[in-house]
Amino acid sequence: MKDRLDLWTGAAEITEGKILRAVGKNGKVSGGSLSTTAVWKIVLHYAHRAGIERLTPHDLRRTCAKLRRRSGGDLEQIQFLLGHSSIQTTERYLGGEQDIVNAVNDRIFARVKKFQSSSD
Repeated sequence: MKDRLDLWTGAAEITEGKILRAVGKNGKVSGGSLSTTAVWKIVLHYAHRAGIERLTPHDLRRTCAKLRRRSGGDLEQIQFLLGHSSIQTTERYLGGEQDIVNAVNDRIFARVKKFQSSSD
């Protein structure tokens, strides 16, 4: 992904500031960031092209965070990525998911000790 961004920023001659920038109706690129409305329109446009009826920028944000965590991402780095002020907010945001394939209890080897009664 970084290689692709480097190619794009090189072609666009972007050396500093925001990567995704607003483009005016006259086609001129501004130094400002995209508006919330512009982000929504872009997400909806590509979601519809992909055959996805309902998708929001927040869905993408949540999915990114969960994929980072699932792939071993550090909780504090995900907190930083999301801009949360507390780690507890990030933990709640990520939620918990049961991993049936790699269930934690499958790694427990319990031994059952046979107890002898006093009458034996």
